[in-house]
Amino acid sequence: MISINNLSYYLGDRPLYDNASLFIGPKDRIGLIGLNGTGKSTLLKMIVGDVQPTAGEVSKSKETTIGFLNQDLLSYLTDDSILHVAMQAFGEALKIEIQIEEVLHQMETDYQEELVNKLSKLQERYEALDGYSIQAKAEEILEGIGFRTEDLHRPLKEFSGGWRMRVMLAKLLLEKPSLLMLDEPTNHLDLPSIQWLENYLQTYEGACIIVSHDRRFLNSAINKIVEVTGYQLNLYNGNYDFWEEEKELRNEIQQNAYENQQQKIKEAERFIERFRAKATKAKQAQSRVKMLEKMDRIDAVVDDTAEVNFKFTFKTKSGRHVARLNDISKSYGDLEILKHTNAHIERGDKIAFIGANGKGKSTALRIVAGTEPHEGKVETGHNVSTAFYAQHQLEALNIENEILDELKQAGSGKTDLELRGVLGCFLFTNDEVFKKIKVLSGGEKSRVALAKTLISESNFLMLDEPTNHLDMLSVSILVQALQQFEGTFLLVSHDRDFISKVATKIWWIEDQEIKEYPGTYEEWEWWYNNKREAGNGKLEDGSSKQETKGKKENTKPKLRTDDAEKKLKKEIAEIEAQIEAGEEEVTTLEAELAKPEVFEDADKMEAVNEKYQSKKTELEKLNDRWEELIEELGE
Repeated sequence: MISINNLSYYLGDRPLYDNASLFIGPKDRIGLIGLNGTGKSTLLKMIVGDVQPTAGEVSKSKETTIGFLNQDLLSYLTDDSILHVAMQAFGEALKIEIQIEEVLHQMETDYQEELVNKLSKLQERYEALDGYSIQAKAEEILEGIGFRTEDLHRPLKEFSGGWRMRVMLAKLLLEKPSLLMLDEPTNHLDLPSIQWLENYLQTYEGACIIVSHDRRFLNSAINKIVEVTGYQLNLYNGNYDFWEEEKELRNEIQQNAYENQQQKIKEAERFIERFRAKATKAKQAQSRVKMLEKMDRIDAVVDDTAEVNFKFTFKTKSGRHVARLNDISKSYGDLEILKHTNAHIERGDKIAFIGANGKGKSTALRIVAGTEPHEGKVETGHNVSTAFYAQHQLEALNIENEILDELKQAGSGKTDLELRGVLGCFLFTNDEVFKKIKVLSGGEKSRVALAKTLISESNFLMLDEPTNHLDMLSVSILVQALQQFEGTFLLVSHDRDFISKVATKIWWIEDQEIKEYPGTYEEWEWWYNNKREAGNGKLEDGSSKQETKGKKENTKPKLRTDDAEKKLKKEIAEIEAQIEAGEEEVTTLEAELAKPEVFEDADKMEAVNEKYQSKKTELEKLNDRWEELIEELGE
């Protein structure tokens, strides 16, 4: 379908691609991955024809159509409704619809056989294009990616950039091009919309190329990985998890081959150096020189992983209670976001705030941060120092500052050497720390802003969509930083893999109240699906209880309520204490039985032995009960 042959592209004298090749088949679902700045978005622009390669070519068949979702679409504004904009995907059908209306209008005053025939042909073509269902299709797609039914007739220009990007995505999905190219689509989608898009792409009839940092989304949506590295396009036939395993294996093979070749090169060089001046060996030495000149050199494996090798600290430890939200209400006109809700954040909490867009997550985050007007009271605990990260803070960076100077303004008191160490962990090495902010890409600015937030020595971090615009490696660095952070954080994110790795509590908004689940994302997801199933007979994917009954019969039972679980844990703790005391008593009685004065006295022996047997029987019952409770808790 699309063939990329010997593609080269240079930015000045710096190569992004050098003789790279790739074939994209009609059903390929490709995840395009690589570090920021390696040219992923540039490749998409070359495929669509917006950028011309320095050398090589991108060829495609005549019938191939391409749909490209990129950041440039954010600038599109119109007074047309979002439903009308999405329906522009059906260009021919809409034109025929207008022609049909014109013919019908003519027939009202001038009924002719010629007009009847024209109308018949137009209606036949309109029906062939499935014109009578195009509005229903557009509504289904728009609502699938998060729009409410009442919003469909609102003008596009009334929506924010992220929501406008969703409309453009809906239009592309309705066009059903041969190749669908999506550049970071999850940056503009909330969790339910991401899950909807995953399901849609799994059955998409054409090919697609997706640039995304969302690992779980890639695992679900694609069947091939193309990695941009070493100016090449390296293909892996599998999802992201497969790529990780296969990449490690390929690196091991390459590194072994490199080391073997280096050993041969050293041996040849030693031979040349030793015998070059000897007449009897000169010919052999010259032969080895030619061999080295002709040798195809194997590159050493470049370690493109990074580890955070410093500890994020804070000046003072906060009190036990970091923040309390008491009777908080917030509304925008008639739209109620929060209504008399309460929440509590304790020291050491690692909270992920999840849910659909428009529910009020970012609003609640700003309320906690003290930057959003509201009703009710937010109480901040003793010695709590906060740092707040959001996308708008990228704009707050001083574009004339060098990266190192920008970090100095964080007020951490770290030396230049320490700050360079921090920047190294965020992939800014050597002279890159002297780059001005204004020349950085969006992802690089995000890394600078995150580094500033994390070195601020605050003990309470609030992060709003911190993984947006980051590549996989940068997300990995952020995960490591948050995992070893000993303070408290509250973050808003739709990246499920990221949440799974850093959060130990889940918040979400339901019925204008902040709800809390004391566990990981996987635990919350399983619990929440069971709750929905019990409540309305529907799972999150829309399947009914009856459809999944057979699959569920031999799986775990529904989770108990938090109160019942606490009661169960309390009983287990009490029994464990009784078992410990009983075991000590049994040990004491065994020692008593071994004493000569007891052993020689039949009455004493009988009394102690009876007590010993009774205690052992009681201990066995306690152990049996303990095992029952542990099994019940596990279920």
